[in-house]
Amino acid sequence: MVAAFTAWNFPVVLIARKVAPALAAGCCVVLRPSSEVPGSAMIIMECLQKAGLPAGVVNMVVGGTEQTYKPLINSAAVKKVTLTGSTAIGQQMIRDSAATIKRLSMELGGNAPMIVFDDADIEKALDLAVPTKFANCGQVCVTPDRFYVQESVSAAFIEGFARRAANIKVGYGQDEGTEMGPLINTRRLEAIEKIVEDARQKGGRIVTGGQRIQDKPGFYFAPTVIADVPDDALALCEENFGPIAAITTFSDESEVIERVNRSEFALSAYAFTRDAARIRRVSAALQAGMVGINSFALAAAEVPFGGIKASGMGSEGGSEGILEYMNVKLTQVVL
Repeated sequence: MVAAFTAWNFPVVLIARKVAPALAAGCCVVLRPSSEVPGSAMIIMECLQKAGLPAGVVNMVVGGTEQTYKPLINSAAVKKVTLTGSTAIGQQMIRDSAATIKRLSMELGGNAPMIVFDDADIEKALDLAVPTKFANCGQVCVTPDRFYVQESVSAAFIEGFARRAANIKVGYGQDEGTEMGPLINTRRLEAIEKIVEDARQKGGRIVTGGQRIQDKPGFYFAPTVIADVPDDALALCEENFGPIAAITTFSDESEVIERVNRSEFALSAYAFTRDAARIRRVSAALQAGMVGINSFALAAAEVPFGGIKASGMGSEGGSEGILEYMNVKLTQVVL
C-alpha cells in the first residue's frame, strides 16, 4: 500500500506522477491531496472509476491532519510514502515513519539558482527566464529564485529583466492576455512582503514591483525584481515561492559555484553560457538533482525528477520513478 501526499500548486500532474507509477508497479494507493485543492483529486478519482479501475485500488481521503495524515503514517499496511511538499513537512514525515520503517520518496522545497556568465546570450536568457520565473506567480518548486549574474553583464541583465517584468499583465487567469495570476492565499502574500522588506533592509534595491497590487482585490503581488541582494537575505537563502527575482553579481566561476552550493536546497539549478568546457565543469559542480544549461525544460515523463540535500530523496518519472514503488529480490535456486 502506498500513501501519496500532494501539494496544491500543480494539483493534477502531482497526483498523476504518484498514482500512475504506483499502479504500474502493482500497488494500491491512498491519496491525500492538499486541502487547498481537493476538487482536482476528486475529478481524477471519478475518471479512474469511469475507466473501470476496481474499487479499493486507488482511494482518497480529505480532512485534517489528525483524521488523515496520522492514520496513514502510523499504519503498518502502508509500506511506501510519497510526498510533494515543504522541507519541514518532509522532515516531520521522516520522523513519524521511523516506527514502521516505510520507504520514502520526497520532492521538497527548492531555491533554484540561475547563473548567467558573461558569454551567455543575454537576450535568450531573459526571454526564457522572465516567463519561467513568474509562471504560476512564482509558486513553482523548480523556478529560478536567485540569479547570479557576472559583473560585466549585470547591468544589461537587470535592466532587461526589470523591463520585461514591469510589462507583465497581472490578473484573473481566464481574462484574455493575463500572464500572471495571484498568490494562493493571505499567508503567502504576507510571506512575500516579509521577504521583500528583509531584502530592502539589508541593502537590496527594488528595481520594479515590491508591493501588493492595490487596485486588484485578492492576493495579487507585483512581479518584483530586486538587485544587489546580499547572500544572507531571505530572498537568496530561502525559497521565496512567489514573484520575486533576487539578483546578485559574481566575478568568477569558482566563486559563484561555491556561493550557489552553500544552500541546503538542491532541487534544480540553471546556468547560461556558450562555453562547452564551462558547461561540463558547471553541470558537474552544481549540487542539484537536476541541472538545466541554457534551458528550463527539466520535467518530462521519461526522465527522473527530484532533488537532493534538503530538497528531497528519490525520483519521479523515468525508469527511476517506478523503481521507487518496487522491492528488489534476489532468488538463488540450487538443484
